[in-house]
Amino acid sequence: MDTCRIPENASKCSRNTMECFMVLSTQAQKISIATLCGLFGTMCVFENSLVLYLIFSSPGTRKKPSYLFISSLALADILASIIFVCSFVNFHVFKEAGFSKEVFLLQLGGVNTSFSASLSSLLLTALDRYISISRPSEYKLLMTRKRAWTALAVLWVTCATIAHLPLLGWNCCVLDSSCSELFPFVDDNYLSGWICLVVVLLGCIVSAYAHVLWRARQHVAYMERHQAQVGKQNTRMRMDVMLAKTLAMVLAVLVLCWSPVLALLIYSVFARLSERLRKAFAFCSTLCLLNSMVNPLIYALRSKELFSSLRRVLSRFRRQLKEGPEAESTHRSSVVET
Repeated sequence: MDTCRIPENASKCSRNTMECFMVLSTQAQKISIATLCGLFGTMCVFENSLVLYLIFSSPGTRKKPSYLFISSLALADILASIIFVCSFVNFHVFKEAGFSKEVFLLQLGGVNTSFSASLSSLLLTALDRYISISRPSEYKLLMTRKRAWTALAVLWVTCATIAHLPLLGWNCCVLDSSCSELFPFVDDNYLSGWICLVVVLLGCIVSAYAHVLWRARQHVAYMERHQAQVGKQNTRMRMDVMLAKTLAMVLAVLVLCWSPVLALLIYSVFARLSERLRKAFAFCSTLCLLNSMVNPLIYALRSKELFSSLRRVLSRFRRQLKEGPEAESTHRSSVVET
């Protein structure tokens, strides 16, 4: 039986209400959450920062719209990791409820903005791959850097606006409406709308990738029949097929990591959650960090351009380490001779 009942209307909205959402009761649960968030968050920030560095340090990758969309995905994952870990650990582990409703909704808006932008960046990448494979001769005319930057600007502004609607007034305290059982002060209707948005985005991504993989399979069959033909177009096909398969792996990881969270979110709209399910939701939320941590590993292992850039960076780093002691010994010997 629940030890703390969640209020259903705004008349009971207060700072004390937030304590009802702090579902981690034992020290073992708090340590587990803190460890998972610390590990996943740190690795996510490091890996995605490395991806951004590899993309923008190479003129060949930073000019391509495909890698601009991947950069947007990496940036969204970095922001999501930082904001999510700080707010999540502070709330559930340290049980800090001394901040106001506005501060909490601002933090929640930052997390939603980042995760929504991450998902939307995957959608843009899927559409980019679809155009590249279905209309290769017109790709450079249709997908220019200017259009890519415009699409990313619209994406981030839209995600930020939708995510901060509770802060702007669409919350159960202002509307005197039913509150969510998973998030303080969040209106049930807003949560339902956000869930529908995520489901629609996932549906569009799956649909786009279904077409991409179908065309990629056709290209693979074409290349097997024409192995003797070696040329620029054939090389382009191989790159498109490789990137399509890479992003399909990213999509598979995304669905696996987000399915438990979405299932509990949808269930919370139609039924009342037990304390055990709310604890399960807290732990399942860390899978979103795991998703953000795994994506860069897939890029590094599957993208030849990023992998080549990574090898150059590592070889340059090793060379600097070797030259450091050698340069110091040379300097010492020159001083002795003098």
